[in-house]
Amino acid sequence: MSDDAFPERLLQGYESFLGHRFSAEQRRFRSLAETGQKPEVMLVGCCDSRVSPEVIFDAGPGEIFVVRNIANLVPPYLPNDDLHGTSAALEFGVMGLRVSHIVVMGHASCGGIQSFVQSEADPYQRPLSPGDFIGRWMSLIAPAHAALGPMRPDETMAAYADRLGHLAVLQSLANLRTFPCVQTLEKKGRLHLHGAFFGIADGRLQVLDEKTGDFEHVSEAAFAAAMAAPRF
Repeated sequence: MSDDAFPERLLQGYESFLGHRFSAEQRRFRSLAETGQKPEVMLVGCCDSRVSPEVIFDAGPGEIFVVRNIANLVPPYLPNDDLHGTSAALEFGVMGLRVSHIVVMGHASCGGIQSFVQSEADPYQRPLSPGDFIGRWMSLIAPAHAALGPMRPDETMAAYADRLGHLAVLQSLANLRTFPCVQTLEKKGRLHLHGAFFGIADGRLQVLDEKTGDFEHVSEAAFAAAMAAPRF
């Protein structure tokens, strides 16, 4: 196959999809096409190819309305003439689809977060230039970085970046609450916001307890069972 042809890996995956999932769920796909989508959950996740929400939550078609961007960030409400992809998706999920839950899910080893930390630590290296798209986008976590403070003496940069990733989820939740539609529906009890954090290496999920500000591991029994299962 020539270099400009459609990627062979995607064609193989599509053929596998036709032979397995589409064949088993054809009626569901047809129903979704005819009646439209009605997901209860909207998830803001990272573009990172290792963190697929549909895989992590074993979701079927039509179950989760997903918006993915660098470092799973939500900007504050700022209606102007700029182009706002994440804000537009949020507006559609909340006002168009009437989702009941919004989950902001961060993850360990996030390249965007790590690059931000590296830029702040070494002004001469700066992997994120302030003039390009990603540098300006990652500036959204500056308030979280300021609140976190400097790295601990015995802390690795990776561990510090993960701590910042947790605070970035809190920052995105705060930014979500600057949107008038979110404020109104949350106050009425018709919309619920959640924070989560996924560990790529170990597969563990943490969920935010907003009363304490802590991220707590969930489904511990299921996780222990998965770790005890034989490997093939």
